[in-house]
Amino acid sequence: MKKGIIYIIIIAVIGIVAFIPGVRDFLKNQFFPIATIENAVHINEEDYDIDLKGINVPSTNLKNLKDKAVFLNFWGTWCPPCRKEWPSIQKLYETRKENVNFVLIAMNDKEEDVRKFLKENNYTAPVYIAQSPISEKILPKVFPTTFLLDKTGRILIKEDASKDWDSETVHQFIDNIIK
Repeated sequence: MKKGIIYIIIIAVIGIVAFIPGVRDFLKNQFFPIATIENAVHINEEDYDIDLKGINVPSTNLKNLKDKAVFLNFWGTWCPPCRKEWPSIQKLYETRKENVNFVLIAMNDKEEDVRKFLKENNYTAPVYIAQSPISEKILPKVFPTTFLLDKTGRILIKEDASKDWDSETVHQFIDNIIK
């Protein structure tokens, strides 16, 4: 009797795992996170294909900027945490712009508000407004969201919050990836 119940439970669990994809994916991610990380840490050529209207720099496409590491930040003038991290981004830009392409994409913003914000604060880091859809792999769920990508599209850092980007650890990390 007990063996019969155990067999029924085992068959039910196998059936749930086999026929409900969400459960299978959840268990795979819990027990085999390396596979998830390997799939998530690269963005491909199509993900880079974003037309960018330059606000304080010429317009371009993100794929034209992958010749070196990319500091990709999604922000908005309406976002207090985004505004809070801007001074540290500007300092990082001033010291690392020769080795890293900076791409700050203003989201859900009016161009005139972005221009006013940059002018009032004397910010010179390259700011854009996306003119084409952004891949789900990098489309932010919260603001600010920042990625540091290497030349191959590997995501080295993903930060879903405001951060001090002018810290010694960030500078050391960038120094190590640009060698």
